Amino acid sequence: MSFLVKELPASDRPRERLLKYGVRSLSDHELLAIILRTGTKNISVIDLAKQVLIEFQNLNRLNEATISELKRIRGIGEAKAIELLASIELGRRINLPNSSNLVLTNPFQSFAYLKEIIQNESQEHLICIYLNTQSEVITTRTISIGTINQTIINPKDVLKWALKHSASGIIIAHNHPSGNPAPSNQDFLVTKKIIDAARLMDIIIVDHIIVGKNRYYSFLENKKL
Repeated sequence: MSFLVKELPASDRPRERLLKYGVRSLSDHELLAIILRTGTKNISVIDLAKQVLIEFQNLNRLNEATISELKRIRGIGEAKAIELLASIELGRRINLPNSSNLVLTNPFQSFAYLKEIIQNESQEHLICIYLNTQSEVITTRTISIGTINQTIINPKDVLKWALKHSASGIIIAHNHPSGNPAPSNQDFLVTKKIIDAARLMDIIIVDHIIVGKNRYYSFLENKKL
């Protein structure tokens, strides 16, 4: 039986439960119900939240949702879809590491820094982290965005930002949307091409990190640089 929120006991309402027990006590659908705020005449916001999770199967899939996909769910209009995507993006940005005075000295630190930036992207993103002589992050740039299994890597695009910011080192990174970070033959060929070009400018390619799902491949760790 489906109840509207106002018909539920106060102890079962998401907002009241959050106030009494804290935000971490709420389930995924309760948190989503608070963001959605209202249901429809015949569907409570709690049931609507459950339907959204059923439609996308898990929170990671919801992270990739589009406005049009959300609007296909009965009870989700354009306003709700926009609010939901804005909430998801805000959460993503909160989790982004602060690059100010950040020092990256090993591959795991680089992966931890990159994880929230590109791990959940559905297309390959080429990211470069530019470092000074103390291995401090100067800036991080998205160089290109490719397809689900390929990205375009042009050494000129990678190196021009190093020159612009007077960087002494670069960490190249890209994601594999499949979740498997194993490098392809093309990854090896392109990495060597960038290393050779950077050497002419006295710039060091510190590492090339391939980001998968909660795992990574480091060219430095695997002695492939």
